[in-house]
Amino acid sequence: MTLPTIRPGRPGEYDEIARIWMESWTSTGLTPRSDSLLSDLRARLRREIDNGWSLFVADDRGTIAAMLALHLPTLLLDQLMVAPGHQGRSLGRHLLAFTREQLPDEIWLKCVRENDKAWRWYEREGFVFEKEEPNPATGFMMKHYRWKKR
Repeated sequence: MTLPTIRPGRPGEYDEIARIWMESWTSTGLTPRSDSLLSDLRARLRREIDNGWSLFVADDRGTIAAMLALHLPTLLLDQLMVAPGHQGRSLGRHLLAFTREQLPDEIWLKCVRENDKAWRWYEREGFVFEKEEPNPATGFMMKHYRWKKR
């Protein structure tokens, strides 16, 4: 199986990228799908890009299979979201390898504590737990992780 191509997200794709973000996030069971959530993610996507996100997509022969948002100045992997229909195919690992090319020495990320599938995966991928803090905007308790090149 050929892995999707990772490339920059395009402005004309922002609505689709926000939809992939919502589908991936709601697949965790922590938040239900809703039109208001999708609207919030569409607005946040544009706001975060204006604030410095580097936005990438995994393009599977013309279909967006995943989104990746990096904030390079702060070494932050902000979002790695794989569409439910593309999960379990090593796409997350492919996106993480791409992230390590962009941030070769150190990467920070935050993960919702209740999303144990995600944080356990990051731990298996070499990220080390640093601390927990609540997200003031969402109320979720966030686990902070760091990966550092050896």
